[in-house]
Amino acid sequence: MTTFRRRKLRSTKSLSNNVTPLRQGDWSAADSEDQSRPRNRGIYLLPNAFTTANLFCGFFAVVQAMNQRFEIAAIAIFFALVMDGMDGRVARMTNTQSAFGEQYDSLTDMVSFGVAPALIAYEWVLKDLGKWGWLAAFAYCAGAALRLARFNTNIGVVDKRFFQGLPSPAAASLIAGFVWLAVDNKLPIKELALPWVMFVLTIYAGITMVSNAMFYSGKALDVRYRAPFGVMILVIIGFILVSSDPPVALFGLFVAYAISGYVFWVWQKIGLRKKKASDILSNN
Repeated sequence: MTTFRRRKLRSTKSLSNNVTPLRQGDWSAADSEDQSRPRNRGIYLLPNAFTTANLFCGFFAVVQAMNQRFEIAAIAIFFALVMDGMDGRVARMTNTQSAFGEQYDSLTDMVSFGVAPALIAYEWVLKDLGKWGWLAAFAYCAGAALRLARFNTNIGVVDKRFFQGLPSPAAASLIAGFVWLAVDNKLPIKELALPWVMFVLTIYAGITMVSNAMFYSGKALDVRYRAPFGVMILVIIGFILVSSDPPVALFGLFVAYAISGYVFWVWQKIGLRKKKASDILSNN
């Protein structure tokens, strides 16, 4: 028994002598090696497929505008609007939200709702204004870029029920809706001074995107829950109005939405003044 114990002690001593402890530098080197190894991270296919469809519609609109097919280009912007609305909702409903999807969606929106509408407006009538035409198109494009950058940095800060500034999809639909309306009804360009009308509309959309006016986002609506029966009646009426004359209905809808932010701002100011006046009267 004593011999066995001596051999066991000798074996443990030899093992302890052979094992060299890792120093702090060795641990940091091992951690750096693990961090330097590329990690295989996949992406969620379903929401990013809708985002890719959005990008395709924006690129298709640019190509059609370069080929002087402005009506098709305008319709492609509205298809991009539908795809942009689908990818976020699909990601939230299927719990497939990711940082990659957020960045991909933002870059896609810049193409479909920033560059594409500006190019469509310029190729259609703004180029007839010379320098003022491409300056207006650039102002819109810069407004869209600033709007998207501010939206990405203000996530979690601003009330989700409202957008700060006109959303870039709505601004793009305002431009595309006017182009579609004019081309579909064959409005005379020179007689109605359409280049200057488009100039004002483009500048208005660019400035409103970077304004502090609050626009209703619609994110409070949840389609997974029950709604009153009257909501379905309104949806049917909306389908009928849009189907009767899509260019007029869609352009009128987005004109009303583009003005609604300023109407809401004025209504808030009037409400604050009335509240201050009532407080003063109550104190007196």
